[in-house]
Amino acid sequence: MTVDATGLRIPTELLPADGRFGSGPSKVRPEQLAALTAAGRTVLGTSHRQAPVKSVVGRVRAGIAELFSLPDGYEVVLGNGGSTAFWDVATLGLVRRRSQHLVLGEFSAKFAAAAAQAPFLDEPVVVRGEPGTLPRLGDVADDVDVVAWPHNETSTGVMAPVVRPSGPTAEEGGPLVVVDATSGAGGLPVDVAQTDAYYFAPQKAFASDGGLWIAVLSPAALDRVREVRATGRWIPASLDLQTAVDNSRKDQTYNTPAVATLVLLAEQVEWMLAQGGLDWATARTAQSAGHVYGWAEQREWAAPFVAEPAARSQVVATIDLDPSVDAVAVQDVLRDNGIVDVFPYRSLGRNQLRIGVFPAVDPDDVRALTACVDHVAERLRKA
Repeated sequence: MTVDATGLRIPTELLPADGRFGSGPSKVRPEQLAALTAAGRTVLGTSHRQAPVKSVVGRVRAGIAELFSLPDGYEVVLGNGGSTAFWDVATLGLVRRRSQHLVLGEFSAKFAAAAAQAPFLDEPVVVRGEPGTLPRLGDVADDVDVVAWPHNETSTGVMAPVVRPSGPTAEEGGPLVVVDATSGAGGLPVDVAQTDAYYFAPQKAFASDGGLWIAVLSPAALDRVREVRATGRWIPASLDLQTAVDNSRKDQTYNTPAVATLVLLAEQVEWMLAQGGLDWATARTAQSAGHVYGWAEQREWAAPFVAEPAARSQVVATIDLDPSVDAVAVQDVLRDNGIVDVFPYRSLGRNQLRIGVFPAVDPDDVRALTACVDHVAERLRKA
């Protein structure tokens, strides 16, 4: 039962400088908005086939290539529709016949479902874990040509390692490794050479808006795209990965993108590089997440939802609260005081806080957030 905490005020000195802790869309830095305003006359409202917008796409592609230290032959490919669309793109353009999926929660389940529903594919192998746990992929089935899992399951705060399964690589006739990095890319350590498709959307660690997908593709993945397309499989033009590859090489997308999203993304990538790149970004998220988990473990009324420490996300921290502290009431009071979007994923149904600690989020603000939760929880427990 939700406690009525209407009117409860948090002392100003406890409040974070910025109260945005959403797990996506996430905090956008003021400097990005200033850059967007500056781009108003030269980029916004102009053709995405012309030099000003193509230059922004080029900045995005070059910046991501540098951020992830791409191996030779890997390419950065963009398309419209977000990661949700990329599940269909991959189902149509990367899976030859059968895929194997590691399902950690809501989002990884959706890619598995897309593969299961495709009438031209065999039933996928699906390995499922209980929410909040990290199941092991196990052996890859002999007839599987794509292995897929999320780097970070946004719905539960479970983080999975990105390491190729044992056995032949894709170049050697083994399966492609396809990793959903929607909330992990830019905030978690990764060696993209361990993947063939590392894909994500920009509204998490990259502090932009949604509606765009970015995929880092290996030479083996690019070969698979050509191979699948050559079979004559029907693929809608807007979901055709080869079309996306061809357009990305021209620094454009097949259809008109949200140019503001691209500007925000380019600015965020370049900011991360200027701060020290992926090593800096992942150290920053590890610091913030480490504080949240340590704080929870020191409270009798809170605990990390993910029991296995190594599987706890360092970009999306999920914290269970004791029934004596109504999470909805906490969230309501925080929002009334300018601290927003710390609610759990809707389908979990837990008395929980979910805290986005992406690179744009200042660790000092994370410490301020937990102090504010302490302040609210103490008063709710006395109510």
